[in-house]
Amino acid sequence: MCYPYNAEKEQKGQAVNQWIRSSGAFDGVIDFDAAARDPNRPAHILATFDSGDHLHPQDAGYKAMADSIDLKTLTARP
Repeated sequence: MCYPYNAEKEQKGQAVNQWIRSSGAFDGVIDFDAAARDPNRPAHILATFDSGDHLHPQDAGYKAMADSIDLKTLTARP
C-alpha cells in the first residue's frame, strides 16, 4: 500500500536519510535516494527514472541505483 505524500512525511524521511548518511553508525551507506532524485526538486524522483507513479523507478532508475553502488562497500572489512 502506498501512502499519500505530504510535506510532514517528506521532512521526516529526509531527516532519517540525513542521519543514515552522516551518523557514522554504519560501515557504509548505499544512497539510492541520491542516485534517483531530481537535483532541481530533491523531494521528487528524476523524471527520466519515474515509472509513472512518482514513487517507484523504472528500469533506467533501477540501473542508475545499481550503478551508484561502490562494490568495495560490499566487500570491505571493518
